[in-house]
Amino acid sequence: MTLNIEDKGLSKLIVVGDRVLIKPKSAQSKTKSGLYLPPGVQEKEPVQSGYVVKVGPGYPIPAITDVDEPWKEKKEDVKYVPLQPSEGDLAIYLQNSGFEIFFNNEKYIIVPHSSILLLIRDESLFE
Repeated sequence: MTLNIEDKGLSKLIVVGDRVLIKPKSAQSKTKSGLYLPPGVQEKEPVQSGYVVKVGPGYPIPAITDVDEPWKEKKEDVKYVPLQPSEGDLAIYLQNSGFEIFFNNEKYIIVPHSSILLLIRDESLFE
């Protein structure tokens, strides 16, 4: 199942919870030995790779409330355990657990943090 969204920019997308928005890498059309692959072969692989575009806030943790003084105002500030991926990382993820969307005619995958197997971060790319 896919979702098609038409809008101007990615800045309007808010990734929720422990989800990660990934732009899939373009699939290789031929093997190292020179054989051409038919369309759809790479998409059926169980493990895919792509670049991290946006990251959710993380896993929510319950607020610790102090009951020492009952007249104090109680604040319910939500705190999160942050996720490991950063924007620009190359992620190796499980294809079956992702959800495919099309945003401005480009394909993106929303995957849970638990389905990311490996991250490749090249700090020299941002210098």
